[in-house]
Amino acid sequence: MVNPAGPSHRPGNPDRAMRQALFASVFIIASCGLVYELVAGTLSSYLLGDSVTQFSTVIGVYLFAMGAGSWASKYITSALVRRFIELELLVAISGGFSAALLFLAFAQIGYNGNVAFQAVLYLLVFIIGMLVGLEIPLVMRILEQSLSLKELVSRVLTFDYLGALAVSLAFPLLLVPHLGLMRTSLVFGLLNVLVALWAIHLFREQLQRPRLLLWQCLLVGLSLIAGLLFAEHLTRYSEEMLFEDRVIFSKTTRYQRIVLTQWHDDTRLFLNGNLQFSSRDEYRYHEALVHPALSAIKQPRNVLVLGGGDGLALREILKYPTIEHVTLVDLDREMTDIFKHNIRLSQLNAHAFSSPKVSVVTADAFVWLDQQKDFFDFIVVDFPDPTNFALGKLYSSSFYQLVAAHLSQHGLAVIQSTSPLYARQSYWCIVNTIQSVGLLTSPYHTLVPSFGEWGYVIASHQPYHPPQQIAVSGLRFMTPETLTTLFQFPLDMQAVPAEVNRLNNQKLVHYYEQEWHHQGP
Repeated sequence: MVNPAGPSHRPGNPDRAMRQALFASVFIIASCGLVYELVAGTLSSYLLGDSVTQFSTVIGVYLFAMGAGSWASKYITSALVRRFIELELLVAISGGFSAALLFLAFAQIGYNGNVAFQAVLYLLVFIIGMLVGLEIPLVMRILEQSLSLKELVSRVLTFDYLGALAVSLAFPLLLVPHLGLMRTSLVFGLLNVLVALWAIHLFREQLQRPRLLLWQCLLVGLSLIAGLLFAEHLTRYSEEMLFEDRVIFSKTTRYQRIVLTQWHDDTRLFLNGNLQFSSRDEYRYHEALVHPALSAIKQPRNVLVLGGGDGLALREILKYPTIEHVTLVDLDREMTDIFKHNIRLSQLNAHAFSSPKVSVVTADAFVWLDQQKDFFDFIVVDFPDPTNFALGKLYSSSFYQLVAAHLSQHGLAVIQSTSPLYARQSYWCIVNTIQSVGLLTSPYHTLVPSFGEWGYVIASHQPYHPPQQIAVSGLRFMTPETLTTLFQFPLDMQAVPAEVNRLNNQKLVHYYEQEWHHQGP
């Protein structure tokens, strides 16, 4: 029988309290391992987009590494408890600092080095996975002297899976919204240190040189605590390296990473690293989004905005005196709250969220629209670009069927539709998808300097006729003369073949990833 403590010290059969402590350790080990996996998947999705691909590859590499670690555990033949404690400290360091390392690596490498960043990502995931794969076999071998094989396997795997369940629920609901990715990984690194200390306490009489292990635990624990104390500085430092301008606000919500930057009078919003607007030219985007359609509707009263949590489209809509009510549906309450309460940002949207005409609904637009019975004179669909499948569903034929069902017979809908120049096939995929549900389409585009050429689509049950004049005054960009030019496409932006984007194929996400990848940063 292998001696867990070492060649000259036999720990004897662990008593009931010790067994329970080790099973609790298995619970914590499983929790920590899954957290590091989720942190890597989430962070790579934030930074690289395409969440399905990122999570799939991260999970695959992690599980493979765990298998490699389990296989390698057979070569640890002595001093099992000491090796287990040392492994816990290695996991605490590599897993605890994983988010910080990945943030800093991406900031250093930048968007031009996606392949290099992915190499760093998968190497780190492999190291953590292999270390975690070594842990459980060692615990089972430590416990094998006091339990039958079937009892041992049953209990260890039960606590292992329970730990995974607890974290899978807590990660999106509690950990990321309240701690953020960096602090979450550091906190769970400290849990690994606590497991190591627990093992030292349980086997203190059998361990050789336990004080050395205690000093190692203290060193690792203090480094993780220091990381927690400076987590905000590390995040800000990495983001300042990533973004050209000064970061004035950043927050990780359940759904996205929100970053605001400032340079002189230019405020910019980034969601998951993607630019959403620049205050210097956003008026061009939002005037083009709203007025070509809204000015063509006689006496518009009831309006729906899907997305648009910055309130800038709301600002343009509220310029029409006939508007009686606007419902804005956005998934992320943090987003709408920031643009309602922050003085600088609320000035940008002219305090649109404070208007008594506006109701804000925090919900998934797809689910919310499916449950509604109201009709709307004007619908604005202003979602971020389809960088992943969660967003891609909001550009699908199923979603546009819901839009069509809630659009009044003489109403108009407008959909932001990415760039017809830089993502040409993606743009015409959106047009074709809208047409596939029986809506008429009127594609158009405009130049927004911070984005380049940008595209929109007006959708309707009846043929759209551009208005002879803009129904409101005081605009900075849109005029009747400008409007007529928006519907003219030069040769390099005209229609190309593209499949319809359906929920079961998500062709748009594939088009988008391919086209924007070739464009570079």
